[in-house]
Amino acid sequence: MILSTAFTLALGLIIVLSVFGLPMGLSMICASVLYLLMRGQDMGIVAEQFLNGMYSNYIMLAVPLFILAAEIMNSGTLSERLLRWCDAVVGRFRGGLAQVNILQSIVFAGMSGSAIADAAGSGKMMQHMMTQDGKYTPSYAAALTAVTAVIGPIIPPSIPMVLYALIADASIGYLFLAGVVPGLLMAGVMMIQVAVTARTRNFPVEKPVPLRQLPKMTWHALPVLFMPIVLMYGIYGGITTPTEAAAVAAFYALVVSIVVYRSVRLPDLYAALLTSAKTTASIGMLIAGALVFNYVVTIENIPHSLSAILLSWDLNPITFLIAVNILLLILGCVLEGTTILLVIVPVLIPTASALGIDMVHFGVVVVVNIMLGLVTPPYGLLLFIMTRISGAPMKAIVGDVLPFLGGLVLALILFTFVPETVLWLPRMFGYGGGGL
Repeated sequence: MILSTAFTLALGLIIVLSVFGLPMGLSMICASVLYLLMRGQDMGIVAEQFLNGMYSNYIMLAVPLFILAAEIMNSGTLSERLLRWCDAVVGRFRGGLAQVNILQSIVFAGMSGSAIADAAGSGKMMQHMMTQDGKYTPSYAAALTAVTAVIGPIIPPSIPMVLYALIADASIGYLFLAGVVPGLLMAGVMMIQVAVTARTRNFPVEKPVPLRQLPKMTWHALPVLFMPIVLMYGIYGGITTPTEAAAVAAFYALVVSIVVYRSVRLPDLYAALLTSAKTTASIGMLIAGALVFNYVVTIENIPHSLSAILLSWDLNPITFLIAVNILLLILGCVLEGTTILLVIVPVLIPTASALGIDMVHFGVVVVVNIMLGLVTPPYGLLLFIMTRISGAPMKAIVGDVLPFLGGLVLALILFTFVPETVLWLPRMFGYGGGGL
């Protein structure tokens, strides 16, 4: 595979601009413009092709809508009510608050689709609950919040899966279903680790909430707990598309916050809209840059050339998936997850398809890898967020994250080599894809 001078210069420009602090999306756009100019491409025709291709594509509309739903939930008392209910359910056991952290992430995952929203939304409250009176060290509380937030984009809905569906032309509905079992298994692994650590480190036992109060607390939290059911029933009952379900999620969160709980005022709603707009603009710029640069990569015929090279090595699906896992885990240490998903993964998809790897199975493996990158040093974004929230030193947080990371990697190995853990639920709903 011989790269042209224009592509080599474009790639070098991305690196230089990124080193000097320009956002990755803008760096890719600048590099792509340079490439197109050097190749004599008409910018107007290229732009027209993009607009025509995206005109009837509504998938990406789900991204800002899920972000808005998460921001509205964080603005009101939905997250707080969810935490109180989780505390009533599992807080009575040794290390109960740590188990609460995991349980609330499972429920919150069914609402936001974003690991960042999960950590930022409940992170402050969980950090305060776990560290008050010295119950848990700040670093352990921060580490646990970071790794539990990883579950967010695995259990549907999931913003990274929406983006993967865009580049792989896979079914969003089946991708969402495929994430349920892996997400629950990851949560189960963390719960077992917490239970073992709770005894070895003598974590405290919280004052149990009387069981007679549990029905009342469940009733008060029911509108929050009902939201994932509304979303899933809408999608898999054939009532809404995933994009429409994202709009329903935002509207549902707004109605529950304003009408039912009366916890969101006009200034809160304005702040949620503003934050959602800023986050969407940031992600949108990255998507725009990645799409333009992927156009450049396609012109260079890199995906098919790389696919031919890999296939010439006589790789089988298992060795290919091992290589992909290693590559994505390493890249996750130094690159932002969305960049990996939009720039690196499209190059791998033709080879995966040629080897007969199911695109839904591959998508879940890819998204889990990218989510683990959020908690791998030195770049792990969730580590930076929890360092800022907790005030604990990064080194201490990383030390407490590593055991959980080890358990999650073992879960990733299971998902990779036992496709039924991923594809069982989609097949129950009629999916006809294969495994390895």
